[in-house]
Amino acid sequence: MKKLVCLMLTALMVMSSLSALAEEKSLRDYTPLKELSADDGFYMGAALSYGQMGDALYLTTVMHHFDTITPTNELKAYSLLDQRASQTSTDGMPHMDYTKADKMVEWAQKAGLKVRGHVLVWDAYMTQWFFHEDYDTSKPIADRETMKKRMQSYIEDVICHFEDKYPGVVYCWDVVNEAIGEGADEFVADDPRHLRTKRSGSINPFYEYVGEDYVELAFYYAHDIVDLLGADIKLFYNDYNMFNMKKRAAAIELVKSINSYAKDAEGNPIQLCDGVGMQGYIGGYGTQAGCMKESNLSDIKKSILAYAELGVEVQITEMAVRNYDETKIAEHAAFYQKLFKVFKSINRDQETSILTNVAIWGLVDTPYEPTTSYSYKMNGTYGGLFGYGCKVKEAFLLVHEELAAD
Repeated sequence: MKKLVCLMLTALMVMSSLSALAEEKSLRDYTPLKELSADDGFYMGAALSYGQMGDALYLTTVMHHFDTITPTNELKAYSLLDQRASQTSTDGMPHMDYTKADKMVEWAQKAGLKVRGHVLVWDAYMTQWFFHEDYDTSKPIADRETMKKRMQSYIEDVICHFEDKYPGVVYCWDVVNEAIGEGADEFVADDPRHLRTKRSGSINPFYEYVGEDYVELAFYYAHDIVDLLGADIKLFYNDYNMFNMKKRAAAIELVKSINSYAKDAEGNPIQLCDGVGMQGYIGGYGTQAGCMKESNLSDIKKSILAYAELGVEVQITEMAVRNYDETKIAEHAAFYQKLFKVFKSINRDQETSILTNVAIWGLVDTPYEPTTSYSYKMNGTYGGLFGYGCKVKEAFLLVHEELAAD
């Protein structure tokens, strides 16, 4: 009993000293996380929304600690597509408004940061008019060949726009996002890819109007234009729950399908997909139950290694180590450190890195977020690596310590 009390007092003293240190120093007083993670073979990434472009503290913190940013919504099709311009286009192909996206990518370029392009094809929230004749929802759905041309034109235009205007800044694209269904009613039973046919009861318009091979086609179109440009841009498939066993099995089949879809002049398969993006939402959705489970650590490592066996690189693309309980901040910090210990172990003894980026989306605590909000459920109020207002917190200190260790 006396030994247990001593251990508890020691732990409290350590956390107290960490908290005191946090009050004395700002995040920018520490060696950048990106410099430390470089020794372990992966970039550090952060999320950035258009609204945060006016938050000078957040921007300077991101510039200090991270190599890459991911615009959260501004590079998605529903943000870029311009209905009026598409309806009046002389070539009949979709046209885009890049105003907000350009401001974000231009900022990244000036800050010396790379950008993850997120995302070219995603069924969720997709503008319905994109699929109709004359881009008019009062008219019928366009035929399949027209939809293929529109998807190809869209992919080519977006990739070309950013590569032409900001060469080398957008270093990878999530070509397709969340195409794997999970519920039994969301995919065809005999499809090993579990390709999503429905989402929340509504059809997947890409599957319905472009075809069952829309994922493979999207990668084919993206690969062709990247090859034509001679650009160093990696192409990723991105999804959530990718460390779940069933989802992992379907994702492996999907990547295999993508990378056997097209053949070169000699009849050899062309690797269209360069990488797998594992969204890293870890823990219960909107609830403390399921947060900081030790089994998640081994599941994540096992999944990263399984995807790497396909000959692709892996990135953690949207990480939020969820925690909704202020009294569990110390436990959360310890779990965060264990997670980065797993990340460090992945590339050890590898000739080339398997894990190439860890992008954190639940980056800052949001203690005043209402429990009904999307952000609360997705990230957790006390799940941040940084404290509220970009303050130093225990999780950051332990992760920083882990990355700095040999």
